[in-house]
Amino acid sequence: MTRKLIAGNWKMNGSLEANEALLRAVLAGLPAALGADVAVCVPAPYLAQVQALCQGSPVAWGAQDVSAHERGAYTGEVSAAMLCDFGCRYVIVGHSERRQYHGETDEVVAAKAQRALSAGLTPIVCVGETQAQRDAGQTETVVQRQLAAVLQSVGAAAAGMVVAYEPVWAIGTGRTATPEQAQAVHALLRAQLRAALPDDRAVRILYGGSMNASNAAALLAQPDIDGGLVGGASLKADEFLRIVAAAA
Repeated sequence: MTRKLIAGNWKMNGSLEANEALLRAVLAGLPAALGADVAVCVPAPYLAQVQALCQGSPVAWGAQDVSAHERGAYTGEVSAAMLCDFGCRYVIVGHSERRQYHGETDEVVAAKAQRALSAGLTPIVCVGETQAQRDAGQTETVVQRQLAAVLQSVGAAAAGMVVAYEPVWAIGTGRTATPEQAQAVHALLRAQLRAALPDDRAVRILYGGSMNASNAAALLAQPDIDGGLVGGASLKADEFLRIVAAAA
């Protein structure tokens, strides 16, 4: 059985004081025998702080974006090598908010995933459909297209990534895909990975759409849901810990 991964996505939230209080509470609340992998993906300015607080703990850390470029005249960009300097293990790539607000195409997302993998980072590659696309019956087409772009770009190295299915209509809206809806898409993505890789089980598929302490257990019980990419609930220590417990 695949060990589940619960990754918090803090988005553009936090402060030095709030981060320390949150992480100290999370670290204090984790059981000695942790039954799941845990990570937090934080705003880039806080990576040094989070590294200092989580070093030697069971909590891994990562960033929320990475440049598709290795280095150079790209003002404001953060390279994969820079993230490695701060001990990052994970980096979120292609989050729907990046696609929507920053115009990231499937090709850009694939290039970022490739850059992360080449640096030894584990990209959490996000795929998902909008409400309009779901209503039009395009869910399967959209998520398969998004994943295919990455698989085509990175080839066998895809075994080193994580996939996150995040229905755009369920992000930050309080709406969540039912366990059955989520499982249907996860099964589809699992089949796509199986067709592309010798060992598709090396790739965990997380659910990322308003997962919280109330719905986590039902979602995580589905056969093809290997964890969660947790947004708002990752900013509340007690709620995040309950999701981690549900994954154990």
